[in-house]
Amino acid sequence: MLNIDELERERLEIQARLDSEKTQAERNRMGQFATPTALACDLLRYAKRELSLDTPIRFLDPALGTGSFYSAFLRIFGEDAPFAADGFEIDGHYGEPSRDLWQQHGLNIRSEDFTAAVPPENDADKATLLICNPPYVRHHHISAEDKRRLHDRVAAKHGIALSGLSGLYCYFLCLSKEWMASGGLAAWLIPSEFMDVNYGRAVKDFLLNKVTLLHIHRFSPADVQFGDALVSSAIVWFRNESPAPSHTARFSLGGSLLEPSTESEYPLEQLHLEKKWTSLPQTGTPRQIAITCELPEPVLGDFFSVKRGIATGANNFFIMSLAEAERRKIPKQFLTPILPSPRYLATDRIENGKDGVPAIEKLGFLFSSALPEERIQHEYPDVWKYLEEGRERGVPEGYICRNRYPWYQQERREAPMFLCTYMGRTNGNGTDQVFRFILNHSNAVAANVYLLLYPKPWVKKELQANPHLAEEIWAMLQSIPVGSLIGEGRVYGGGLHKLEPKELLNVPAEKFALLFSSHFKVSAIQMTLF
Repeated sequence: MLNIDELERERLEIQARLDSEKTQAERNRMGQFATPTALACDLLRYAKRELSLDTPIRFLDPALGTGSFYSAFLRIFGEDAPFAADGFEIDGHYGEPSRDLWQQHGLNIRSEDFTAAVPPENDADKATLLICNPPYVRHHHISAEDKRRLHDRVAAKHGIALSGLSGLYCYFLCLSKEWMASGGLAAWLIPSEFMDVNYGRAVKDFLLNKVTLLHIHRFSPADVQFGDALVSSAIVWFRNESPAPSHTARFSLGGSLLEPSTESEYPLEQLHLEKKWTSLPQTGTPRQIAITCELPEPVLGDFFSVKRGIATGANNFFIMSLAEAERRKIPKQFLTPILPSPRYLATDRIENGKDGVPAIEKLGFLFSSALPEERIQHEYPDVWKYLEEGRERGVPEGYICRNRYPWYQQERREAPMFLCTYMGRTNGNGTDQVFRFILNHSNAVAANVYLLLYPKPWVKKELQANPHLAEEIWAMLQSIPVGSLIGEGRVYGGGLHKLEPKELLNVPAEKFALLFSSHFKVSAIQMTLF
């Protein structure tokens, strides 16, 4: 007689032991984050509700781990239900203990790479129920050879070109179709970032055109499903069949999969047009969009160019205090003032101090030089000693440093008049200042924890003619509604929001158009999109 509670307790003990035997870096590289028991059970309850009673159950988990979904399957469907079950686990560290645990309970574990395995030819041998929490391996941990293989395989099967920036879960998702029976049901527990980012367009293409998208449930960003993976999670359900023209897909948010806080249905036609799926389901009043006769709705990109701050490759080496620079006897021509992390800025207005140095407490200086090493060694022995210390610490071997010459020359950035913080958190009480806009009167540059806003030439000309205009522009930046900013950005677990340069450029800027009305026409024609 199956005692699933006892088996699940044993599985959790095994999971905890195996996780402890790996470093966090190793698990991050392999994208190994276990599914919580309660969440796994919710998925299987949902699946049982969606499957017809006469559907033969052929279970498949392409990334088994220790078998959290299979354990939930046995709990919800029962060991006596007729079924066949397969699971893939490429990492023997988890696969072998899982085989010992489950081999007496109907699960066939394959120690293979799911993305390289050959799917069954006959429909009767394919999965009718596929449940997976795929490895969340970021693109920079995927080798160039594997990227080419995966890209070519998805393109050959579905005519979809996944971006080289795609995480491994995107390839898992698209390749799973070949393993599913006609009409088979699939559930994927994946990061919700694909709903917003550019590389996610191909994934959305797959979900809208190659299968029938049934439901996407997105957890509240403040509810991190995985304590050790800072990502917001979504559950994607689809059937392996072509979508009907009139099909609508369900989007839900918050609460649980079975009892969401809010939900709505959307026709596929609308989903094709939606740029960011994390705006669904829509809550509150209908969104307003500008429909222009002559010009599109004004956005920040009409008034600014935006660049990411400087990526030094080793902040703890290249950025130093004035006291350290003096101790090392580094001449001023090698140093540029640089703003500290936003958490160390007590004010959003940076006043200019002596020689263009910002009048702030935690002031840093960025080292950079275009001089060749031979000249520095000959003319600046103290600087040479500093660089030698960097070599001993392995700084030149870092990814950024080894791809520039010389390795200690930083990106060139003008001191920005306006900055925006790159990341911010919501606190859930409606008082959030998720992103901070900073007015910089100094000559300081900034690291890549900031986005740098540079006025377009014609705006810069206006500023030169009227210096007080900077204050008005800064006030307008600060008055941008939080919803407009997070609506263009992306969200991660724990209410963490992030803005990329292109996303900041797309933020609506009607007030700026009114301020510069002589340069920018604003259409007044608007309609409501339901």
